Parts: sequence; structure tokens; C-alpha cells
Amino acid sequence: MSVRDGIAGIAIIGMACRYPDAASPAELWENVLARRRAFRRVPPERLRLEDYLDRYPGDPDSLHLAEAAVLDGWDFDRVRFRVAGPTFRATDLVHWLALDVAAQALADAGFPDAEGLPRDTTGVLLGNTLTGEFSRSHLMRLRWPYVRRTLAPSLAAEGWDEARVEDFLARLEPAYKAPFPEPMEESLAGGLSNTIAGRICNHFDLHGGGYTLDGACASSLLAVANACSALTAGDLDVALAGGVDLSLDPFELVGFSRAGALAPDEMRVFDARSAGFLPGEGCGFVVLMRESDAARLGCRTVAVIRGWGVSSDGAGGISRPEPLGQQMALRRAYRRAGFGMDTVAYFEGHGTGTTVGDAAELAALSAARREASSQSSPALPAVVGALKANIGHTKAAAGVAGLIKAALAVHHQMLPPNTGCEEPHAELAAPGAVLRVLDRGEPWPAGQPLRAAVSAMGFGGINSHLVIEGTAEVRRRALGHKERELLASWQDAELLLLAAPDAAALAAQAERLAAVAARVSRAELADLAAELRRRTTAGSNGPARAAVVASKPAEAAEGLRRLAGWLREGETARIDPRHGVFLGLLGAGPRGRRGHRIGLLFLGQGAPSHLDGGLLRRRFEELAAVYGPAGLAPQAAAPEAPGAIDTAVAQPAILSHSLAGLWLLDRLGLRAAVAVGHSLGEIAALHWAGAFDAEAALRLATARGRAMADLPGGGSGAMASLGADAATVAEIVAGTGAVVAAYNGPRRTVISGPAAAVAAALERARDRGLAATRLRVSHAFHSPLVAGAAPRLAAELETHPPRPLARPVASTVTGGLLDAGTDLRELLLSQLTSPVRF
Repeated sequence: MSVRDGIAGIAIIGMACRYPDAASPAELWENVLARRRAFRRVPPERLRLEDYLDRYPGDPDSLHLAEAAVLDGWDFDRVRFRVAGPTFRATDLVHWLALDVAAQALADAGFPDAEGLPRDTTGVLLGNTLTGEFSRSHLMRLRWPYVRRTLAPSLAAEGWDEARVEDFLARLEPAYKAPFPEPMEESLAGGLSNTIAGRICNHFDLHGGGYTLDGACASSLLAVANACSALTAGDLDVALAGGVDLSLDPFELVGFSRAGALAPDEMRVFDARSAGFLPGEGCGFVVLMRESDAARLGCRTVAVIRGWGVSSDGAGGISRPEPLGQQMALRRAYRRAGFGMDTVAYFEGHGTGTTVGDAAELAALSAARREASSQSSPALPAVVGALKANIGHTKAAAGVAGLIKAALAVHHQMLPPNTGCEEPHAELAAPGAVLRVLDRGEPWPAGQPLRAAVSAMGFGGINSHLVIEGTAEVRRRALGHKERELLASWQDAELLLLAAPDAAALAAQAERLAAVAARVSRAELADLAAELRRRTTAGSNGPARAAVVASKPAEAAEGLRRLAGWLREGETARIDPRHGVFLGLLGAGPRGRRGHRIGLLFLGQGAPSHLDGGLLRRRFEELAAVYGPAGLAPQAAAPEAPGAIDTAVAQPAILSHSLAGLWLLDRLGLRAAVAVGHSLGEIAALHWAGAFDAEAALRLATARGRAMADLPGGGSGAMASLGADAATVAEIVAGTGAVVAAYNGPRRTVISGPAAAVAAALERARDRGLAATRLRVSHAFHSPLVAGAAPRLAAELETHPPRPLARPVASTVTGGLLDAGTDLRELLLSQLTSPVRF
């Protein structure tokens, strides 16, 4: 290879990484598609949280930390790398992690052990800050004189004589120093960050130059940008660029906590509720070569870097990001790339999840994209995401992680989903937004270039931005089976199934699993659930059965401990939906397990109305056939009741959800003995009982919703929930014109009627000191005000007459089980204005 100038692109010819839950780029990409999250309680081997978690109000040395993403299962093979034991122990682990991942990157590029590389013109540029936590902990050994000087007078003040003090300190010194290696000739070099890159050069005999860059959380992306400049200038022919970070010690965590940067619970990225990040760690490397050289040598190219830009916020601030500074880096990157930002379909953001950081980044990206779009044809909203929601904020190693993700996105021609965003930020949800987030990946839009971009920022006001392009000549038309499975695999809770020969064995199993669950990551909780399912369904495991539903490892551990406690107390059958714990022992009780039956409850219009089918549809592709016939489309809220979806849309949407739920229960093999439906839900219950097929049930719900929506003066009605029994509510509404619409419980009654009548009843209820809330609904359901909907519903029932019931249904119109000869047509018509006898 020769040094050349004027090369337009920089090829990524190799990649490797080690991040939480991801030992390779392939695993990292699969985790992105499946939205796996590597967060767990910080292991005590790394940090004893009890020493720091909110010890007392105002404690400056405490921290607020919910979870972190940590490496698990990584071992450094020092024999392979020919590292002596004393050198290994005296050197911070970031050196060995970087060396290990660098070797993997070179092998991925086709240069195992650097064989075939132009060693004289191959350089190593590494992002790192503060070395690692292990070097800082080792410094405690050298602080023994200070500890001794502090303890001696304190012990003397407690009445210890000099001999006793000296004897105690002499015995304490070796115990204090024991965890830390003795200083040796390698200790200084092994404790510095500026030698990490040099160690890689030393091991592979590279002479192009190796150095460490510290640009805080932008370090690794700055390393890549500097490597690109060196390759373009001809200073290097090959560059190994990346970053490494292993820092989860009190210095960083207390500092971030004091700055208000750590998430109080969940890490949400580009979300309306973003409030901080959860820490992560790891290492990533890319191997870079000029595009023309890569083509000439036949190297596999994952993606090509087309542009890069760096800027600082200037007087904007040290720790507070500034949109104007970020825009400057963007303009420099696209000026170098030679194309507009409006041609980029995916942006891998810095995405720390902090309130200020997310807002500043989205504002900068949106403003720059609008500016680029104004100079060309309007661009479709681009997708934005951030890997930190999966692996935590890996700081100096974060930028290269984002680059690996973006490179794989263009390589696989897929727009990846974003984890940790349930309520998109206002900048993403506003009319005319130029950015959007995905909760499920999509094929790359046809007609759009395979271009993506990556941003990284850091303390000190540093900004960096890289633009990459895919190399595929043939565009994909559809996603593969495995990709669809991964995209559909995410769910908001896991089901842990337990089985054992008897109660004592089940209790022991629950206790063992509780200890395991307390230490696993969120992603591993899904793995644990899958393994338990495999075991309990592989064969007969005994009659003692239980289940725990949990969203987080801590919840799973708590539920398992609760289950074990029940069993130790002699419980044989108990359910606790609030805590997600379910227990049943076959043969327990006079009637055994057969005494417990399943009943179905179908919800009415107060249920959520996810017009796209929500998580259920994303989880199961087959449900497209259930939701498709409803023809649901996003619509504005009912003008009469802000926040309520138009009833013409809500009713078929809710019925579709019920049909989808029935499909899933059938797939799981769950059979019910009885059904009940609240108001609209009665149609679903009658469908389950055989009165209507799915198509007829949907048509009925659609006709019912449209008939109500079209009622004249629908907005003049109102509904309210009162915290009182039916007799008390009857007294309250007497003479107001309002009526009882639903008997929902012993002390929960809903009223309906003209808005003025409901307002008067609310005032009376509050005068009595009762809880009273006006409901966000578009009409006065179950009152005479909706009687006008009956003719249209009657016409639909004439077209699709009900069949005799094949299963038992408890009706909320009659308050009891329906007889075989019940006139279902009349039942559904009277239901419109009758109270719900729930």
C-alpha cells in the first residue's frame, strides 16, 4: 500500500466490540433489534451501593443510582497475549480490554495478529478518559500514610495508649493494602490512559503512531474523526480507531449524581420524560482504510465514512450542551461529505437521556435538517435513535458504539428501533417534525440513499458528527425471518414459570431463583424466563406450579421471595395480580385444581385505544389480520372531550383489541368457562360465546360507534364517577336529570346525562365530601341522550342476526347469566341506554 491524497471516502473494513450483553457487533445489532436492555443492579464486586445510596439528606458523598450496564463474563487470555502475571495485575483492565477488542477488530478486517498490515503506516487512535476505576482504587494503597496519620490521633483520643495504637496500626496496614497490587516497574505505565494505544502498537509492532484522545464522552468518535483526517492526509494507510471505558467507581458516579445526570429510575432517551442516564462500560474498535485502497485489496467494506465535523461550544458552557455549537459540527461534516443532511435517513444520536441534553440535541438536528430541506424538496422525517438506552452511557466508548450500530444499519438496510422512548419528546411529536423514533425497525425506505450519521458530545463543549454511506448495490425488499422475530420479541414484562414435585421443592426453587434474579440484567431476565419455560414444558415436573410476572430483575426477585414465603406458610393456591405472583398446587383443597376456573372480562370504551394495535400487534405479526379489517387510522381527539378518542374510532379499536386477546389466549391453549363484557365489551363476550363471528362483531362495534358519534348535540352530555354506593348516588342525582350509568362496585358508581345535570350532581357529591371526577368522554353513554343510536344498530343487527349462545355469558345489562332463549338483539339495543350492572 502507498500513501495517497485526495481520497473521497474512508472504508470501515473491520469492527469489534465488547459491551454489556454484546460480545460482538452481531450480538449488539441483534440486541438493538430486540430492544434488549443490559441494566442490572451494580454487582457488589464492583461497588457496594449500600455505602453510597442516599445515606442521609444532603449527604454530598452519596449517589442516586437505580441500575447500571456492566460487562459480564469477559476474561482476558494473558497467555495468548504473552502478558506476565505481575504486569497483568499491575495494569488497569482497560488496557487489556482494549488490546483484546483491537485484536478482534484486526481479525475481522482480515489481518489476524496484524499479519498483512503495513505496520509502518498503521496507527492506533483510542478514546479514553480517566483510565479506569482499577487504577484509582490502586492509589488507595499509596494513601496508607494519610490513613495512618488520621487514625492514630483518633484512637489516642479514645484512650488508647501509644503501644496499643502502634500494634493496631501495624496489624491493620497489611489488611488495608492486601486488595491492591504492590507497585512495580509496570505500575505507572499500567495506570495511565496515554499508554493504552501504545500497548496495542507494542503488541502488534505497529509504527504509524498510537495515542489516546480525551474528549470526554465524545472521545471515541473524535478518535475516528482524527483517524479519517490522518488517512485522508496520507499520514496513515490503516487506522485502528475506537474507545474504551471501565469506570463505575464513586469518583464518576457521585460526580454525575451531584450534577443531576443519573436517571432516578428508568433511562428514557428522546422521551418527554427524559431525566438522566444509567452508566455503562465497554470497548469498541473499527479498522479504517482509504476507500480506493480497500477496493484495490478486495477488503470487505461494511460502510464508508463520507464526512466528519468537530466543533466546540465556545462560551456556551463546560457541561451544558449548546444547539448552535452542535450545528457547527453538522455543517462541517456535510460540507466535507458533499451532500445535504436531508438525504440522511437515520441519525444515531448522542442521546444521554438527560432533560437538557436530549432537548439540545434534538433542537440542533431538527434545525439543521429543516435548513437542508428548505434548499431541496421536502424530506421525509428521518429516524433518530440512541444505543445508550440498551447498553448505558459508556462515555469514552459511546461514540464508536453508535458508529458500529449505524454502520450495521446501512449494511443491513434497516432503520433500527429505539429503546427507551415511550412518549416521544415534544420536538418529535410536534406538527411538521423532521425527526421520528421507531418502536419497531423498518426496511430502509425505497428511493432514499443508504446514509446514516452519528453524533457524540462531551464535557468541555466538544461536538463531533460523522456521516456514513452503505455500499450495497442491490436494495432489499423485505426483512428476513430472524429479523422479524427479533423485532417482535420485545415485551414489557416477563413470565417466570416454576414447577416442582411438591410445595417444599417449589419453595426451594423460588428461593434459588430469587438469588439469581437479583443479579441478572433486564435482558437476562428474558433469557431466564425462556429457559424456565423450556424446562417446565419439556416434560412432567410435578404438580406444584407457580408463576411470577415482572418487568425488572428486582421485581422478579421480590415476587419469587413472596412466593417462597407463601409456600413456607402453607399456602396451596393464591393469586396476587398486584405483585404478579400466582400459585396453584394440583390436588390442593377439596376440589383440587379443577375448582379454579378462568373467566374472561372484556372492557368497554374506557379502555386504551391504541389505533395501531399497540404492543400486542408488534409482538405477533399474525394479528395484522385481526386489526386490518377495522381500518383504524390516527384521528384527532373528540372535540367535545379533549384527550378522548372519537367514539367512532374508539369502539372498533377496543373490539379489535378484544379479538386480538382472544386469538392470543387460544394460541396459548387457555380456555375460559364464562365471559362478561362491560358495556361495549358485551359484543366481544357474545362473540366468544358464538353469537357473532369476528367480522359481524366488528361491524356491530363500528356501527354502534358511528351511530353514537353522529348523534346531534352529542357534546352536550357528560359522565362522572362518584365514590359512593348506588343508593347514595340515587339520592344525589334525584331531580338533576342525570341517571346512573354504571354500577361498577360497592363504592364506585358512574352517572350520565346532560352536562348541566352532571355538573349539579358533582357539586352535590363534593358537598357531601365524596370523591367525584368528571370523565373524559365524548357522549353521555348509557343515558337517554344516546337513544338515537338504536335505529342504526338495529339495522346492523338485522343484517347480522345473532346466533344462539354456545357458552355462558354473564350480562351487564341483566346482571346475571343469559338464558339460552335470550333475545340478544333486544339485549344489545336496550344496552345503549340501560345502566351497566357490573
